[in-house]
Amino acid sequence: MPTLHTDRRKFLASTGAAFGALAASGCTMRGATSMASASAPLAYGPLRPDPAGMLDLPEGFSYRVLSRLGDAMADGGTVPDKADGMGCFDIGKGEIALVRNHELIPSDDAGGPIAKGFGTRNGEIVPGGTTNIVLDAATLEVKREFRSLGGTIRNCSGGVTPWNTWLTCEESPTGPGQRYGDGLARNHGWVFEVPADATGLVEPVALTAMGRFNHEAACVDPATGIVYQTEDRDDGVLYRFLPNQRGNLRAGGKLQAMVVEGIADTRNWESPAMPVRKLYEVSWVDLDNVESPKDDLRTRAIAKGAAPIARGEGIHMGTDDLFVCSTSGGQLKLGQIFRFVPGRGERPDMVELFFESESKDQFNYGDNLTVAPNGHLIVCEDQYTDVVDNHLRGITPDGRPYDLGRLTMQTELAGGCFSPDGKWFFVNAYAPTRTVAITGPWDRFMT
Repeated sequence: MPTLHTDRRKFLASTGAAFGALAASGCTMRGATSMASASAPLAYGPLRPDPAGMLDLPEGFSYRVLSRLGDAMADGGTVPDKADGMGCFDIGKGEIALVRNHELIPSDDAGGPIAKGFGTRNGEIVPGGTTNIVLDAATLEVKREFRSLGGTIRNCSGGVTPWNTWLTCEESPTGPGQRYGDGLARNHGWVFEVPADATGLVEPVALTAMGRFNHEAACVDPATGIVYQTEDRDDGVLYRFLPNQRGNLRAGGKLQAMVVEGIADTRNWESPAMPVRKLYEVSWVDLDNVESPKDDLRTRAIAKGAAPIARGEGIHMGTDDLFVCSTSGGQLKLGQIFRFVPGRGERPDMVELFFESESKDQFNYGDNLTVAPNGHLIVCEDQYTDVVDNHLRGITPDGRPYDLGRLTMQTELAGGCFSPDGKWFFVNAYAPTRTVAITGPWDRFMT
């Protein structure tokens, strides 16, 4: 199987090198000013209105729509709705693949019959799961599109693995007689694995040892094989899974939750307990009964000292550190981003509050996030008001936010990821499903 292309991890040059010595020493990072005092950069310039009325971008940037709700797929079905998390992979032979989640509940339309799947409701396979879009790497021509996982519920986000699979996560710890009505045949709330080079529906295997909870996203440290997982709950925690066999998640392992030395609560709701840009040492507590029939993993973890995170959502792993998005953390509940530095057995794990929004113009309910080849974070907003105005927000390595795009559809942005060559940024409009590819002068950053 081809290996995962690592161009997306080039941010080491602009973040890891600058942060490495600080992580080792435990010192506060450079640029540790408050977000209010840091002037916002011009970035790529002001956003220009999209003549098509969908996605405003800076001058020199453009997009194309690759896939839409209802498009015919190669397997006879049609593209389902509620496109969410997504990963991009080099699958060889001049092709790249997007593996895309669909956050469907049992009452939603599946886009056609599903031949096999994990769970059923009243005898019918439930519609959630993933679709794969295979593209010509040079032209972005859609070569084939098909359903790759079925029978799951609310596949929200996930993460890529170094062995070229997509971890797709159910944001729905439900089961027979619980939410979504009677008729469910088995418990949900699991992680599943979808190969990037799948050619159709894969066998759905729940990775139960990774825990049953309100999953959001996952990422793998390529140096250790450890999987980090977020939980979309107001009192969620950050989990890590230590597999028994590296690269074989079906072989089981140990699930743990993060404890932050000196910080009982990262959310900063009541008081600014966790300041921006200060590194804290991390330890981990073991969790038992991880299949959690009562959906109480997080409360048991917190009782053992784990630090709550407000709606942990996007998570992205680079070479030496990873970033976690908290949708509603912070004193204004507009969102936070944490940077986690794994010690990899050579030094203690460390974590810091990398960014906390102080204005809706900076950052408003961040969800999925990724790291651009130039080292900047790109965050997909997911806020719902009377008039939805969700942005792609960029954040520089020194923590300054800027606008990269504005979705004028009344829905959220999700699934941001880069092509292996760094030329294209792929992102979804949630509903009605649109998957778009954005390109432009990524290196033309204006200070």
